[in-house]
Amino acid sequence: MSEGKSLLIVESPAKARTISKYVGDRFLVKASLGHVKNLPESELGVDIEKGFRPRYVTIRGKQAVLKELKRLAREAEAVYVATDPDREGEAIAWHIAQELRAAQKPVYRVLFYEITRQAVQAALQEPGQINERLVHSQQARRVMDRLVGYLISPVLWKAIYRGLSAGRVQSVALRLICEREQEIGEFQPREYWSVLGRFALPGGHLWARLHRVGSEWIGPPSEKKGHRHLPDEATARREAESALQAGPYRVAHLERRRLKRQPPPPFTTSTLQQAASNRLGFTAARTMAIAQQLYEGIELEGGEPVGLITYMRTDSTRLSPEAVEAARAYIAEHFGLQYVPKQPRQYAARQHAQDAHEAIRPTDVRRDPESVKRFLSPDQYRLYELIWQRFVACQMVPAEFEQVSVDLESADGRYGFRATGSRVEFRGFLLVYGEHEAEKEPLEEGQEESPLPEGLAQGQSAQLEAVELKQHFTKPPPRYTEATLVKALEEKGIGRPSTYATILSTLRERGYVQMEGRKFVATELGLQVNDILVRHFPEFFDVSFTARMEADLDRIASGEADYETILRTFYYDHLLKALEATRAQLEEIRSRQIQQTSERCPKCGRPLVIRPGRYGRFYACSGFPACRYGRPVADSEEAIPTEKPCPECGAPLLLRRSRYGRFYSCSRYPDCRYKEPYVEESALLCPQCGQGRILERYTRRGRRFYGCTRYPECTFTSWDRPVAQSCPQCGHAFLVEKTSRQKTRWVCPACKAQREPEQTLSIENP
Repeated sequence: MSEGKSLLIVESPAKARTISKYVGDRFLVKASLGHVKNLPESELGVDIEKGFRPRYVTIRGKQAVLKELKRLAREAEAVYVATDPDREGEAIAWHIAQELRAAQKPVYRVLFYEITRQAVQAALQEPGQINERLVHSQQARRVMDRLVGYLISPVLWKAIYRGLSAGRVQSVALRLICEREQEIGEFQPREYWSVLGRFALPGGHLWARLHRVGSEWIGPPSEKKGHRHLPDEATARREAESALQAGPYRVAHLERRRLKRQPPPPFTTSTLQQAASNRLGFTAARTMAIAQQLYEGIELEGGEPVGLITYMRTDSTRLSPEAVEAARAYIAEHFGLQYVPKQPRQYAARQHAQDAHEAIRPTDVRRDPESVKRFLSPDQYRLYELIWQRFVACQMVPAEFEQVSVDLESADGRYGFRATGSRVEFRGFLLVYGEHEAEKEPLEEGQEESPLPEGLAQGQSAQLEAVELKQHFTKPPPRYTEATLVKALEEKGIGRPSTYATILSTLRERGYVQMEGRKFVATELGLQVNDILVRHFPEFFDVSFTARMEADLDRIASGEADYETILRTFYYDHLLKALEATRAQLEEIRSRQIQQTSERCPKCGRPLVIRPGRYGRFYACSGFPACRYGRPVADSEEAIPTEKPCPECGAPLLLRRSRYGRFYSCSRYPDCRYKEPYVEESALLCPQCGQGRILERYTRRGRRFYGCTRYPECTFTSWDRPVAQSCPQCGHAFLVEKTSRQKTRWVCPACKAQREPEQTLSIENP
């Protein structure tokens, strides 16, 4: 390193390439490639007796990275650490600073909330120090998760099979999914009917719903006093025929209201994940991977790399005054002054929000999506467009609607019909950020909107010309989608927005849930794991308890609570007591997972039992280990109903599991023999064509492999699961995951370099 230069350390090579263009010759920019230190794999790594002190070790593959950073630090004038501006980034900065102490050079902390030339240069002018309270908060979270993983997971090993894991937050998310599944299973649908009437008025025809008979309100089944439903066709027909004979009708009440709909606030991490799921069909992991690319920098005109959005891990809706003024000026110039509110819009922070940095927004509102489209991949463009539109819309005037409600009443006053309608009077923010069906508030029964004729007036006569009867059934609560589960986790204070993508991915990877369409369905394994954890650790995996733990981590970060005190309470008052109560029941837990059968072992004659296994349930000899006979449970016994129709006969498909993986087959088998492989899309772009996505597939012989969604146009395949991380040694576009019985490694397919999975949640035998 030349004399007078300082060393600037960031996390990723992409960010390093972008920032190096902005800092000139004053800095040498290097990447740490994420975390450099972690708790050891082969042991607990936490000294409980000495204040829950963690023992960190260098992550395999990072020795060379640290060696290079130490050499450069000795030659540098000063060291600036600019890892991500959140708790994980603060912890990485602290670990790097600890490793570079021997260089005896000043170490400064720099926070880049957006990767633009102006923002980077401004941040370097005002460096700070590492925030040890944030480090302690991240460390407390890591220690809590390690204690749970190493001390509770063995209970699952003994009860089901080795290799399963319990997670402090992931298991609570699993509990929400399983409890919803239980609600759906216990739900008893109730039949009810509705009556629609077609009325002739001077200005045209109108459809309205029967909503009142006498003094009783008519609608779906309800426990409310004065409400009743029409339980069957005979009752509905009787009321409909009486309503036809009760004419003439008149417009008894007509109400016109002018409503305003305010624009939504700018995106936080969780609302971005929800909107991307609803509008774009992206998983949370895919959304965050693309957002990271937009944040770290895209090469635009002239090859200049620019971060297009601000930092994407935030729970704040706060916007800088400069960004707000730029948005208002853009709106006035491109849409007109009538779309600019008199006062700039400010959005209140959500309760318990850390509010550490701004909402997610474009770094320059003048860089509209169309102007950068040719530099972006299709996914990058769609997500950037969503973020840009939401930001611009949040500073626009409300949309205005006229809502009309019409009540038609029979001459004797016994029968009342109601119709509602609305129309947009002024689009306001909807001009930029239109409505989406998945984000609309559902209308209540009887509030369905219908076209209303012109010239409606109170007192007008109306002729009931015809009625229409409709059968309905009450519906169970819907299964969670990624969007609704993220929303539920945030509302309940479970986890933090930056962890949601990892939580959801882990549940799928562990086989605890599967996706039916875009909905989470708990697998049999997930239900078993949840039953054990909730039954034997009821307080520990309670939603409110986990939310209190998250609040305690926030209190450590703010300096209101002490690291050791929080962990001591967590361990001694909760975890240890639950473990002591469970140890005496391990055999009972194990026996409850074994199903007795009347079938005899063909080898030794002992009774066969059904046990859970890594590839599903299987028959095993009760004399194990003396007799090792076993066979899988037949596919027909493992079928899971789905809402997906058979493309050949239309009957529902069943999701089955064989030793070769999951597949769909028709529920009318053997009359219909249709089947198709079960595939799940990943967040990884195809490294060969850069357009398709990687899918998990199976060969005819049942061997799993990974291929591109654009096959046969793109022929990329890999026997190992590709990982969206570039190789730190040779820069190859992706790594592959190699799993052995003992541990998991990420390996470069080009140069064969190995590294540990960063922040892995896999649990190994301590």
